Amino acid sequence: MNDISSDDIFLLKQRLAEQEALIHALQEKLSNREREIDHLQAQLDKLRRMNFGSRSEKVSRRIAQMEADLNRLQKESDTLTGRVYDPAVQRPLRQTRTRKPFPESLPRDEKRLLPAAPCCPNCGGSLSYLGEDIAEQLELMRSAFRVIRTV
Repeated sequence: MNDISSDDIFLLKQRLAEQEALIHALQEKLSNREREIDHLQAQLDKLRRMNFGSRSEKVSRRIAQMEADLNRLQKESDTLTGRVYDPAVQRPLRQTRTRKPFPESLPRDEKRLLPAAPCCPNCGGSLSYLGEDIAEQLELMRSAFRVIRTV
């Protein structure tokens, strides 16, 4: 009933370990490609901003070369991940990460930004409260953190 020998089990475990190592190597290669794509996209965006002000042939050639490299890497990434390449559809943009709020244990100083005059400079009418925007900034003071809350 049990036709599997210990040698077969050993060979299967060995093949499984090889496949797991291969999967890990391919995932690492894929993540390196994704990082390279992001880096090239950032450089390309920077060059496009530089090119907007002054038209330079040198910058234009570099942009064209980087676009070609980016397209090649995106196609390779698509084939590795099994995504279908469609030039009419843009790749989904990565979601930006939101920052976590500062810990409540940090001491906070609150600065209020009040209007210069209690009345409108144009019509002289009284100002009404519309709400507030709060921004927090982390400051290092003598090797201690403190949160400055601007309201």
